Amino acid sequence: MVARTPASVEEVVGRLREIAAALPLADGVAVFNRLYLTVTEAVRDRLADGYFTDPPAVAELDALFAGRYLLAVAADAAGQEPPACWRPLFALRAHPGVHPLQFALAGMNAHIQHDLPLAVVELCRRRDCAPAGVEQDYHRINGVLAEVEAVVREQLLPGSELPGCAEPLTHLLGAWSVGAAREGAWSAVQALWELRGLPTAAQAFATMLDSSVGLLGHALLLPLVPYDNYGDHGGHDRAGRTALAADAEQHEGGAGPGTAAAARLPEARNRTADGTDAGGPNRLGEPTGPISPAGAAS
Repeated sequence: MVARTPASVEEVVGRLREIAAALPLADGVAVFNRLYLTVTEAVRDRLADGYFTDPPAVAELDALFAGRYLLAVAADAAGQEPPACWRPLFALRAHPGVHPLQFALAGMNAHIQHDLPLAVVELCRRRDCAPAGVEQDYHRINGVLAEVEAVVREQLLPGSELPGCAEPLTHLLGAWSVGAAREGAWSAVQALWELRGLPTAAQAFATMLDSSVGLLGHALLLPLVPYDNYGDHGGHDRAGRTALAADAEQHEGGAGPGTAAAARLPEARNRTADGTDAGGPNRLGEPTGPISPAGAAS
């Protein structure tokens, strides 16, 4: 794995595909990687159709953003520790009691709440602009996430491989949403920007952000099913791996099993073209009024 920031969105797509080809389908990092690839391809496709007000800035942000995930992958492949926000996903990537949807949430949590604000601040420094100059397109990405959400939901809905996990997953989805994560990330952007003239304070804030996002990642990956349900009690038992692999193979073909509507990937709130919230489904898919996010992923 090349440990450097990609030069373009197309390079990001290519490197995400390389990671996907090298990992088993049931691997927790592979689950998040597939989601991230889907979102990145959707952003790439919108760069040329007039959706964004400043496509070059969005493309540069996409590459800077992806570079942080790719560095985490490269660090792990080299036997080094990734940043604290990514450690739960890499440490528990083969745990048989963790559902694929949890892996996706943990990856989005790390990438949106930690990597995204750092990437936005880096973009603003490179382009010599304040965060307000990229805010409109930052929020327009929520619309791309909403388009991708339905497809991803079908791929990651809980199946029969983890009996009894639907209700805990519903509670988990009620506690974490893409929209809230992206809104929190934007607040972190503003804080880091205000601290840009105070390097020690800015570094302390970034370190705290890394650690706190990592703590939430551990909570998102709490195993939902006891080992007793797998026959073996080992952390990487054969039955658990086989079940997760079968589920991943089924979802890779696009045929996700049916389940209750509440057990779904949280949806990002939609923004209007001027960056204000237009309402839309909340984290459990219920309609909401206008309220003022992970992505995957910008």
